[in-house]
Amino acid sequence: MSAGAPAMPSTRSLRAHCFAGLAPGPRLIVTGAVHGNETAGTHGIEQVLAQIEGGAIEIVRGHVTFVPVCNPLAYVHGRRMGQRNLNRRLQPTATPQDNEDRIAGVLCRWLAAHDVLLDLHSFRSPGRPFVLRGPADNRGELEPFAQAEAEARLAAHVGPSRVVDGWMDAYAEGVVRRRARALTPGAVAEDPSYGVGTTEYMRSQGGYGITLECGQHDDPAAPDIAAHAIRQTLALLGLADGPLSPPAQPFECLTLAEVVDRHAEGDRFVKSWTSFDPLAEGELIAVRADGSEVRAPQPGYIVFPDHSALPGHEWFYLAQASSRPL
Repeated sequence: MSAGAPAMPSTRSLRAHCFAGLAPGPRLIVTGAVHGNETAGTHGIEQVLAQIEGGAIEIVRGHVTFVPVCNPLAYVHGRRMGQRNLNRRLQPTATPQDNEDRIAGVLCRWLAAHDVLLDLHSFRSPGRPFVLRGPADNRGELEPFAQAEAEARLAAHVGPSRVVDGWMDAYAEGVVRRRARALTPGAVAEDPSYGVGTTEYMRSQGGYGITLECGQHDDPAAPDIAAHAIRQTLALLGLADGPLSPPAQPFECLTLAEVVDRHAEGDRFVKSWTSFDPLAEGELIAVRADGSEVRAPQPGYIVFPDHSALPGHEWFYLAQASSRPL
């Protein structure tokens, strides 16, 4: 196969680049452009594919699949979504209703056939790269898991020193509040499974994985961060014989404590927040359309503030220092 994704891929198919070593090893899948305007992962994958095709990197063990563009419809239009958010309610269905359902029918099958996922993203506001990891080992109903140690090792080696967890717990608590408000009965956003994206689906199939947020969308360094993370992952898993850089130190571990939804069109932030801006206890974050104030319940950080969020959708997250080490 050629090294690199086409500039304008077909919106009716997904392209994967697969390499199999002749010695046994784990199965890795690397994904880019789950959101079409997040192209750092796509370009980072292209860099590594070129190195593989040129002989600088050799896959000698296991199996690796690269999917440079997971959502071609969103990618060709340079926007986050095709018809909806691919990284929510990711699951195969016998009756696909939209572009993302059709993608899920293929992508979920590919994820389930692998052991490890490196999912590459970027974000809108300025900020430094960070990693999203899953839960601690547990047997709960929300996101049972048994590979937290292996996932932490991967998170430690991909490059960034900021590591965030707590996604599914925060999202599930947000679902409880949505149900209590009862504004949109039966909506998918009231289902905890609506929070399932690529890494959550991977864990549900017995694997593990991390999301690497490579930096701001247009940061020229972001593709290099993605490519470095891929090379580190190949070395860490033993798929290639390249050098493995030591983990970044010290780590800043945070947990998402709460998701806050936007309720109405008149809800507004009091300033142009960016992810990981610090918050003091009681600090004013936003004002609702009815004049009520949204303040930080305790010291922490704002994460993923969405200045264009639609009413009824997640608006921002609150994070705090985590007691869970990497």
